[in-house]
Order: sequence, then C-alpha cells, then structure tokens
Amino acid sequence: MLRDALHALAWRGSVVLRQGWNDLLFAHWPLPPELLRPRVPACLELDAWGGRAWLGLTPFVLDDLRPSGLPALPVVSRFPELNLRTYVRYRGRPGIYFFSLDAGGTLAVAGARLGFHLPYYRARMNARRDGARILYESRRIHPGAPPAVFRAEYGSSGLEGVFGPGTLEYFLTERYSFFTVGPNERLYRGDIRHRPWRLCPAWARILENSITDAAGLDLPPRAPHLLLSPGRLQVEALPLQPA
Repeated sequence: MLRDALHALAWRGSVVLRQGWNDLLFAHWPLPPELLRPRVPACLELDAWGGRAWLGLTPFVLDDLRPSGLPALPVVSRFPELNLRTYVRYRGRPGIYFFSLDAGGTLAVAGARLGFHLPYYRARMNARRDGARILYESRRIHPGAPPAVFRAEYGSSGLEGVFGPGTLEYFLTERYSFFTVGPNERLYRGDIRHRPWRLCPAWARILENSITDAAGLDLPPRAPHLLLSPGRLQVEALPLQPA
C-alpha cells in the first residue's frame, strides 16, 4: 500500500486519456545493440541490460478508452492492440521507442497518429479466452503499410508478483514515458501513469509472426523471455510534449 501511494504521488499532471489494459503479454528478445541502433533516432540512447538491447512484442486488449471526464463510447472503446518496441533513454529519462503499434480500432489509430505522432496501423484483430489460454490474432490492413501477421496463444505459468528495481523484469516493464519524432522532426515525449505491474511467468506458442519482419528486424533463434500481466490495469495518459 505504501509503495502504491508513493508511486501515485510521483505522477502528477493533466490526464487527457483513460483506458484499461487487459491480459498483456510481454515477449522479449535480447539483441546486439548495433542491430537496433540504425532504426532508433540518433538523439535517443539505447537502454541496455546485460550488454544487450531488448526487442519487445506486447499483445493485449484495450478497453474503456475515453477522453478524461467523458464516458467511453460503445464498440469503439474496446479493441486488441499489439506493440513492437525497444527501450531508450533521453537525458537520463528511461522510456520506450515504438517501431509499430497495430490496433483494431480505426478511430483510435487515426487519433493516435494525429495526436501522439505514433506509428499506429489499422489491423483486423481478435483476442479471446479459451479457459486459461488467450488466443490472439492480428493481420495488418493499413493502406500502404507493409503486411504483418501475428498469431499466438499464451497464458500464465506461475504466481503473480511485483518486481523491484535491479531486476530484468522491472527494466522491461516499469517504463512511464515514450519518445517519438513528429512530422517536424522534433522529438516528443508522452507520459503515462498506472500502478506498478503485477506480473507472473508465462508460456506462449507464437504460431506466426511477421511483425518484426515488417519492421526490418530479425529475431534471434531462441525462445523469448515471457511475462504476463493477468487481469486489467487502469492507465492514464498525459499530454504529448516536446522532449
């Protein structure tokens, strides 16, 4: 309780969007930093763990998407989302750099591209529970974008917990800023806030994945590091600002 209270006090500001993230899988692969360096803006420092940069895929279901102070609209406020990302620092601040974000909500894709300068793509997506398994499918349909498909099933394989600073799990998940480049080539930062992640070990069968291929990235021939955030996490987004 004390940790959650201190965490909340550390994040203050005007909230522009509220949303929930459901059953989010973190799948991560370590890569030599020189493989990612050309694909990340030069002004951002790659954030490494164990001498490696990390490439992450995060499928989840977003719900209750709404501007702060307004109710969520039926149908359009819930949809699957799939992010491809790595980890960076800018002037000492840790954050995320997104290579792509596929989403099943057409209005959300348009709004995020316009308001947050993020590389969102429209996709035909489906996510559902089958007992303890989550079945997830995504097929990109964004005009002019490289085709990309992701199909997987995944679930929990252990007990939940909260990981502290100094652990790989904390490094990969506890990040509350992202960086993006706007149409004027200016660097921007977006901040979010939520309670610390509750995570558990996970299993996954990735049946098809061309998301990384579409971004021009090759995965190493090894199983990913897997974590699952079961249930729902309430998230608040703050306004985009120049970095």
